[in-house]
Amino acid sequence: MNSYEELRYIGVTVKVMEWGEDIKAISKDEAVMLVNHQATGDVCTLMMCLQDKGLVVAQMMWLMDHIFKYTNFGIVSLIHGDFFIRQGKSHRDQQLLLLKKHLENNYRSRDRKWIVLFPEGGFLRKRRETSQAFAKKNNLPFLTHVTLPRIGATKIILNALVARQENGSPAGGDAKELDSKSKGLQWIIDTTIAYPKAEPIDIQTWILGYRKPVVTHVHYR
Repeated sequence: MNSYEELRYIGVTVKVMEWGEDIKAISKDEAVMLVNHQATGDVCTLMMCLQDKGLVVAQMMWLMDHIFKYTNFGIVSLIHGDFFIRQGKSHRDQQLLLLKKHLENNYRSRDRKWIVLFPEGGFLRKRRETSQAFAKKNNLPFLTHVTLPRIGATKIILNALVARQENGSPAGGDAKELDSKSKGLQWIIDTTIAYPKAEPIDIQTWILGYRKPVVTHVHYR
């Protein structure tokens, strides 16, 4: 896959180059999209890229920081059935239980197909130093342009939505029984957003256009 999109947004030209595998080919399957996170503009970039991927935008569920609940699109996300997760060790166990319950009550009942998750747990500039210190302590790769992922929410999603084989019959892991028409979660889409000179674009830039247009690159695997 190699496609180029251009969008004029309030007088600003936003350009995106998509690379890698053709994710439109799996738009009717259930998938979890794992995306690196650099700035608030990442959400705008993803929405722009996914508009032409079948019914993905209408059938997707977002996992985002709870602070977005209090933004102008927070009420829309609440009605849409997205999940707001609170960060921090003191909230971690409770939030994962709430996520598991949310998936059981809202994912298939609302005919959701894709889940978008930022496994790094926050913006690169805020997480990089902590990630690198953790990597050094635990003999893990030293990363500069992304951070090590936090796997709690991903594990909950996989346990809840992947159809498991038990005695030749499909079962839904820890979640409620799968719908008879569902094959369960089938794909993990490794998505990387890259900005020229490692300078991410935030929502304010999209709206006000105080930077010259650059080409944002999005790679799928």
